[in-house]
Amino acid sequence: MTPIVLLSCGATAICVAFLTFFVARKFSYAKMLLCIEQNNAKIKALETEIEQLLHNKHVKMQEEEEQFNKKLAKRKNELEKIIQEHEESNKIINHAKQEVLRQKEEQAKILERCQEEKIKLSSLLQDYTALTKEEGKKILLKNLEDELIQERASLIRRYETEAKAEAKRKANYIIAQATTRFAGEFVSDRLVNNVRLVNDEMKGKIIGKEGRNIKAFEMVCGVNLIIDDTPNEISLSSFSLYRRALATRTLEILMQDGRIHPSRIEEVYEKVKAQAEEQLYQEGDEILLELGIGYVESELKKLIGKLKYRASFGQNALQHSLEVARLAGIIAGELGGNVKLARRAGLLHDIGKALTDEQGGSHVDLGADICLRYNEDPVVINAIYAHHGHEESKSIECSAVCTADALSAARPGARNEANESYINRVRDLEKIAMEKFGVKQAYAVYAGREIRVIVRADLVNDIESVVLSREIANEIKQQLQYPGEIKVNVIREMRAVAYA
Repeated sequence: MTPIVLLSCGATAICVAFLTFFVARKFSYAKMLLCIEQNNAKIKALETEIEQLLHNKHVKMQEEEEQFNKKLAKRKNELEKIIQEHEESNKIINHAKQEVLRQKEEQAKILERCQEEKIKLSSLLQDYTALTKEEGKKILLKNLEDELIQERASLIRRYETEAKAEAKRKANYIIAQATTRFAGEFVSDRLVNNVRLVNDEMKGKIIGKEGRNIKAFEMVCGVNLIIDDTPNEISLSSFSLYRRALATRTLEILMQDGRIHPSRIEEVYEKVKAQAEEQLYQEGDEILLELGIGYVESELKKLIGKLKYRASFGQNALQHSLEVARLAGIIAGELGGNVKLARRAGLLHDIGKALTDEQGGSHVDLGADICLRYNEDPVVINAIYAHHGHEESKSIECSAVCTADALSAARPGARNEANESYINRVRDLEKIAMEKFGVKQAYAVYAGREIRVIVRADLVNDIESVVLSREIANEIKQQLQYPGEIKVNVIREMRAVAYA
């Protein structure tokens, strides 16, 4: 190429490059302007938003300031009201103080005038009655004393009536609580035990040659053996549950063994008796553990177990003692007494009944003697005597035992007597008492174990009432048949009634 062509080509290239640079620069500048405009718009939007926030904050601050001013004004009004009320109260108090002071002054003046009048009246009375001041004072004091004695008697009668009513309500509540929290079983003990036989041929073995076996059995066991036409059955009869139980067990062993003769009967009976003695101790130990009343002497444990074979009016003595122990514990707990001691006294209150078959006499005296011998608690001794009225109750626990004994023995169904014989005996008791001179009313209570005789105070005096109780008791002994003992309680009451 020629230089001119090369120069032309170079100029063209330079122009193209310049144009390219210029166009690119123009586009870049336009883009920068666009970015600047966008940033300015954003800045303006932010400024607007900041202004709006500042405006809202200012408005909110104004509202809060207005609310605060309102509350402040309200509190100022309340404070002013309280101050005003306080000032009014002070005025009232000051006025009351002034009134009290004024009344005190008036009272002092009245007392002073009263004293002057008393002096005048005293001198006037002395002149009129010719009595000295001391003599007049004695007369007035005597009259005042008589009036006070009458008022005191009236108050005593009123409070005594209220106390009796409250005590009765409380007693009924406690008895209800005790009876609802305890449900005892009823066990009726009979006088006859029936023993089933394998076959009727066993009757001949039991009778023995010329009746020697039955005679030996009755002599060793102390029961009556009844063999009649009842198929496969014989009966054992005795008032002693213990002897009847030993005889029943002896007969069962003899029938199982098959060897029945006098020497064998005696041998088996001795073994059964030894086993029964050991079982009595175990049963007594289990009962003590169940009631949780602590340590008891071995002899007493055996007697507790032996109560199982003692009954009164058909009520088992052990079941009765357990009922009394549990009920006494509940009642003593309600009254704030010692629950364990009440249970112990309740369990041992009839312990003498386990000895009456062997030793005879009163179960009260026998039970107290043996408990004293083994150093039982005085509460137990007191309960033994008190539950039949031989002593007064001296503690909460003893009273609980007496109440529980009455509940267990006198509740319907506890003791099994023929209804007709019971009704006739009660009627005869009341009839004997009502036929006596001066008797106003007579009631048989406690299932016929006590009769309460109310006499007229204008016809029978205190000494005659003692004689009357003995006469009624003697007639009951002569005319009636009854188990245990019947208490004759003659009541003589003088009442003076007046109306104002």
